Amino acid sequence: MIEVLREALGGERAWLVGGALRDRLLGRPTPDLDVIVDGDVRGAARRLGRGLGGASFELSDQFGAWRIVARDSGWQVDITPLQGGSLEADLGARDLTVNAMAEPLSGGELVDPHGGARDLAERRLRMVSPAAFAADPLRTIRVARLATELRFDVEPATADAVRANAAGLADVSPERVFAELRRIVAAEDAVAGVGLIEELGLTDAVLPELTALRGVEQNPYHHRDVYGHTLEVLQATIDLERDPASALGDDDLAEAVQALLAEPLADQLTRGGGLRFGALLHDIAKPRTRTELPGGRIGFPHHDEQGSEMARAALGRLRASERLRAHVAALTRHHLRLGFLVHDMPLDRRAIYRYLVACEPVEADVTLLSVADRLATRGRKADEAIARHLELARQVLAEALARRVAGPQPPLVRGDELADELGIARGPRLGELLARIAEARFAGEVSTRDEALALARAALAER
Repeated sequence: MIEVLREALGGERAWLVGGALRDRLLGRPTPDLDVIVDGDVRGAARRLGRGLGGASFELSDQFGAWRIVARDSGWQVDITPLQGGSLEADLGARDLTVNAMAEPLSGGELVDPHGGARDLAERRLRMVSPAAFAADPLRTIRVARLATELRFDVEPATADAVRANAAGLADVSPERVFAELRRIVAAEDAVAGVGLIEELGLTDAVLPELTALRGVEQNPYHHRDVYGHTLEVLQATIDLERDPASALGDDDLAEAVQALLAEPLADQLTRGGGLRFGALLHDIAKPRTRTELPGGRIGFPHHDEQGSEMARAALGRLRASERLRAHVAALTRHHLRLGFLVHDMPLDRRAIYRYLVACEPVEADVTLLSVADRLATRGRKADEAIARHLELARQVLAEALARRVAGPQPPLVRGDELADELGIARGPRLGELLARIAEARFAGEVSTRDEALALARAALAER
């Protein structure tokens, strides 16, 4: 791509800059390139689009900038005009030294007026100037994101400048904030990233619901407050994603779980990323539902229901997609169900079916969340409780994954046919009978149309 850039922009003074150059120097592959041009940006973008076979268009939120995107969305090139009248002025207005370097496309030495190459070598994020964060407060959370993804340290003075400008993040468009947050949550070391957001004073502007979890003590079955527990659930979720066989104690389920969590979900996140957001938000209603019970016990009644609404609202505030909002809200709503069923073990197939139907369409995902939640609850009688929960989770998860593979089955008898056969009206009663047939079918009690009709007739006679 760089060779094509050189050929297309051969008549212009142009430099590779920003994150693309930083990642190139780090040896990290990147599909996105940033170029500044001291000349005709529009013409350069048109030539580059033809040369690379991509679509070119002007970016409305950046004056004079153009973007060229691959037709398969596999790469993009942003071309911006030189700012400030010189390359030095342009680089001096950038946020971090590791992003304030330039490499001439025509060849030549690295332009590094602020020591970015040294900071790369020492794995450090250092600001060019505090003014950068005031100019665009989004850069505050971008520091946290880059530190998380690159596993770099944030230089103390830079951390202070981020804290001083953290409040300005509230005025940044939510879409831009969420774009950074989702990359932190999806990063390999997401727990450290969430902790860094807190350390840099950004949490109140991004997810104030997390701040409210601090200091909320729980019952003796928990060893951490709600905030600490939440981070441990997030880590357990990441461990499940990396090595499901070890987390679940079952090699047979590992491949199917990894395939499930690798599926694209929404907002450039996989189902694994969606599960991480579920871990982060599953207990956000505990502060408002904390109740002192008789005997000095502590409870959080209905925190699953209220938490579902709060999770949806939080992601809505960040302008996440409806698909992600619904997914995480469902995870939050149902994350306690499997734990309740542990007391009824062993479960028959009807009970398993009712669980799967109640949790649709996140029945497999929320079972994994319940495992992460249980693994992160290490208070009184933890080992015994974890062993029983994992035993049930493996059984239920196997059924949930098998149903996903099998897909929807044609009914043994259609609703209109059943209504005609029984002489009943279309309505709630018909729906109840169809549900009863489906449950009996899962339990292995009926397998033919005639058996389904007989079951429905018997159910009507009972009524």
